[in-house]
Amino acid sequence: MSERGAVLFARYAYPPNELGYCGPADASALFRAEATAAIEGHARRFEGAWCYLELLAESAGIPDPLDERVVEAYWIGNELLDLTDPADLLARMRDRFRGQLGGTWREASDRALAHHSFQVFDVYPWAGLLRASAHPTALSVLDRCRIRTGRVRSVHGESATVECRALSWTGAHLVPGRPRQESVRWSRDGRSLIPGLAPGDLVALHWDWVCDVITPSQAARIETAEARQLRAQGLAPLEAPGRTTAGTTAAPG
Repeated sequence: MSERGAVLFARYAYPPNELGYCGPADASALFRAEATAAIEGHARRFEGAWCYLELLAESAGIPDPLDERVVEAYWIGNELLDLTDPADLLARMRDRFRGQLGGTWREASDRALAHHSFQVFDVYPWAGLLRASAHPTALSVLDRCRIRTGRVRSVHGESATVECRALSWTGAHLVPGRPRQESVRWSRDGRSLIPGLAPGDLVALHWDWVCDVITPSQAARIETAEARQLRAQGLAPLEAPGRTTAGTTAAPG
């Protein structure tokens, strides 16, 4: 098992697990970077994410679903995504999620992608609810559940102020809103899964946590995967405006 891959998984999976939205109980198992065997055991019990990791690893001929390249492909995006067959993904999901209602993934066909954006916008029911009712809760959940990018403006203790763009609903499409600042966490009780944080850092966010300090290339991959998913579902204009977030060109560090 890759220790780096296990820690990378924990960085992105901890926020929703802590909130009780996905994964098994006791999210603290993900918060001990030195206990990678415990992280692996916890990761295998993520009903959704582990299915994607297994497919990505098998498609690439990688024996370890927690290989760092595999984990990065799911949360951020990389070349391994192009090796997976949408039909294989849907077949696995039909077996894994048999009997569960909601979402549009069963009709996804070629847009099925072993990336977190597919899980958020196609598997979960919130996009359909937003289309049907424009419910503000649906918009908020979609925005927070996706992996989004931002730029750190200040760090104060175990929290930070990050500038990013929340999703906005036009009545037909999801588009980036105006840059705004929000308070997020990056540490708890003096412990963190990242080495540190400083103003100017480009970061990936999941719910109200900083998952990692990322490169401009990684930020672009996160945004590209999301834009591709939204266009495939008809949730974004064919030429999605302003996909650049506050974390990249719009607000240089």
